[in-house]
Amino acid sequence: MGLGSGPACDLTLNSILPPELREKYQNPAVIRKVLAESRTIAIVGLSTDRQKASHFVATYLQYAGYRIIPVHPRAKEILGERAYPDLLSIPEPVDVVDVFRPAHECPEYARQAVEIGAKTLWLQLRIVSLEAAQIAEAGGLQVVMDRCIKMEHGRYNGSMHWVGMNTGIITARRARRWF
Repeated sequence: MGLGSGPACDLTLNSILPPELREKYQNPAVIRKVLAESRTIAIVGLSTDRQKASHFVATYLQYAGYRIIPVHPRAKEILGERAYPDLLSIPEPVDVVDVFRPAHECPEYARQAVEIGAKTLWLQLRIVSLEAAQIAEAGGLQVVMDRCIKMEHGRYNGSMHWVGMNTGIITARRARRWF
């Protein structure tokens, strides 16, 4: 069994975090709380290319009802939303800062997330930066690391299969909605 409390939580992801850090940065209770209580997600590294994972994830989250704020150095608009060159330029409150950038860039985004008063720093699947986590935690943010926010939303919302993801679970049970 994995960290979760049901079969949907036992999916194996390609996490590169050691088990002791998974408990801290991939805690299902924290993830559920973040997804349930957040409404505005700034996505750092949101691509204008529809084939890129960041664009796909943002499209899904927007469809799920979250307000998406693109953070891109050159784009003017992505997914019908005004894009900003950095987190400090965003003129409204942000609940989650979701980062799709290399790990060595994450500490700077963690500093910016603290400065704008975000509630959570989320580093996407296969992105690990303990320095960014320390900066965010010292600033009072929750941290989720090495997890895909779309996959986690789908896991707890019962919608992972909507876009063709093989969950490895065959069941006739109706998915339980968490939020």
